[in-house]
Amino acid sequence: MTVDISSPITLPCGVTVKNRIAKAPMTEGLADSMNRATERHVRLYRKWAEGGAGILVTGNVQVDRRFLERPGNVVIDQNGGLEELRAFATAGTVNNTLLFMQIGHAGRQTPRRVNPRPVAPSEISMTLPDSAFGAPRALTSEEVEDVIQRFIHVARIAKETGFSGVQIHGAHGYLISEFLSPLANQREDKWGGSLENRARLLREAVQGIRAAVGKEYPISVKLNSSDFQKGGFSHEDCLQVVKWLEEDTVDLLEISGGNYENPAMMIGARGTDEVRSTTVAREAYFMGYAKSIRDATSIPLMVTGGFRSRNAMDAALEEGDIDIIGIGRPLCVDTDAPNQLLAAANSTAIAYEQQIKPSKAALGWFCLNIIRIADGLEPDRNMSGETAIADYLENEEKTASALEGRII
Repeated sequence: MTVDISSPITLPCGVTVKNRIAKAPMTEGLADSMNRATERHVRLYRKWAEGGAGILVTGNVQVDRRFLERPGNVVIDQNGGLEELRAFATAGTVNNTLLFMQIGHAGRQTPRRVNPRPVAPSEISMTLPDSAFGAPRALTSEEVEDVIQRFIHVARIAKETGFSGVQIHGAHGYLISEFLSPLANQREDKWGGSLENRARLLREAVQGIRAAVGKEYPISVKLNSSDFQKGGFSHEDCLQVVKWLEEDTVDLLEISGGNYENPAMMIGARGTDEVRSTTVAREAYFMGYAKSIRDATSIPLMVTGGFRSRNAMDAALEEGDIDIIGIGRPLCVDTDAPNQLLAAANSTAIAYEQQIKPSKAALGWFCLNIIRIADGLEPDRNMSGETAIADYLENEEKTASALEGRII
C-alpha cells in the first residue's frame, strides 16, 4: 500500500493520527508573568489546528519555574493556570488534531536572565564564548528523583486538561540530554558512568509517566540521533537508548540532533548513512540516521528538519524509514502550510530561512512572527534581520523582567 503524507497512522497505544504531518515543537514565549498559558496560546494553536497537521507538538512546557529555556515558557509548577491549559488544549485539538504537550527541563541551558545558577548532572559549564548561561551546580541524587516526579506530574496534568499526548524532551542539550552525554554527565552515582546509568533519568520518567497516564495515552520522546560532539552522546548510544524506549512502550520517537554547543538542529546534519533518495537528501537533515534507527526499533519515527516539498516528504515515507514528517519554521508564517501540502502533489512549503539576512537573525525572525500570529496580526514576511534581532532581544528582556525577584 502506498504511503504518503495524507495517510493515517495508528500509534502503538491505539490512537490514530489523521495524516503524517506534525507541527514540530517550537518555543512560543507567550506565557504570562507566572508562566501560565494565555489567550495568545489559544489563538495561535487554534490557527495551527485548523491548518491541517495531524499532530501539533507544543513548545517547551517546563517542569520547574526556576529553570526555563526562555522567560515566556509555560510551566506547570504549583502556579495554577489549569483552566488556561484546558482552553489551550481545546483550541489545539479542533479539526480532529492531536495536541502533544512537550515536557522539558532546561538544565544548564537556562539563560542567565532567568537564573544565573542553573543545575546540571555535573558542574560543567557550556563551552561557549560570552555564554548566556551561568555556571551550573550539580543536582543531588534526591533532586534528580524530584525532577522525575515533576515530569510525571506535568504529564498527568496534560492528560487531565485535555492534551492528546505528551512528548518528553530528551534532545538539544537540555537536562535529560545532558544526563545522556558523557561530556556533561561525569557523575559517579547511579545517574552517571555507564549508558544504562546516564539513561536512567529518561527511562524512569517514561516509565513513571506510563504508569500515571495508562497504556492508551500517547507518549513520545524527542531524542538526539547524536550530539555531534567528540566524546558526547553518540549514534551508537542513541541506538541502544531507542531499544530501551521500545521496552518502555514509547509510542512515537522524534529524531533530531545537536545542542547549543553544536546546533545541528538549526543548521542541519546529513548523517553518515547513505540516503537513498536524492530528493530526500536535498532537504531532510537527519534522514541519514533514520535507516539505522528504523533497523533498531519498531517505534513510529518522526523526523523534523529541512523538509519543504511534498515530493521529498512522500518519498521519505514511501521508503519506510520514517512514519511522520515534522515541519517547523514554515508554520511560523503560514499556519495552513499542511493543508497546502495536502492539497497538491507538487506543493512546496516556503523556505523563509533562505531570505533572512543575516542568518543569525532567523531565530528572532521566526519567534517574532509566532508572537504576531498569537496576537491576531498577520505575519511580517518582509521583516529585516536587523529588526528581528533588536525586537527579539527587547521582547526577551521585557519578558524576563516580569520574572525578576519572583523565583531563582
